[in-house]
Amino acid sequence: MSNWKVTPIGDRVLVKQDEEPQKTEGGIYLPETAKEAPQWGTVKRAGPGKVDEQGKRHPLSVKEGDKVIFGKYSGTKVKIGPDELLFMREEDIMAVVEE
Repeated sequence: MSNWKVTPIGDRVLVKQDEEPQKTEGGIYLPETAKEAPQWGTVKRAGPGKVDEQGKRHPLSVKEGDKVIFGKYSGTKVKIGPDELLFMREEDIMAVVEE
């Protein structure tokens, strides 16, 4: 990530999408226009958590470095320095992937 220090607020997270493989399992290389955006990535930054109606903060269940799977149209793309990242709410994350 760039030298910028960007910290999401509330229940938002900043995710870097993982790169999609350049070829199919059968060995066919895909042109740039045929590739879909990946639906998984790495959490780069996480907000402090959501505040409920009573003023109590609920910490997020994801943290920096977690590999996650998210919805196909989740998040808002932003360019921070040379990196293109996604801002999304924790509720848009469907799973944490453990290796």
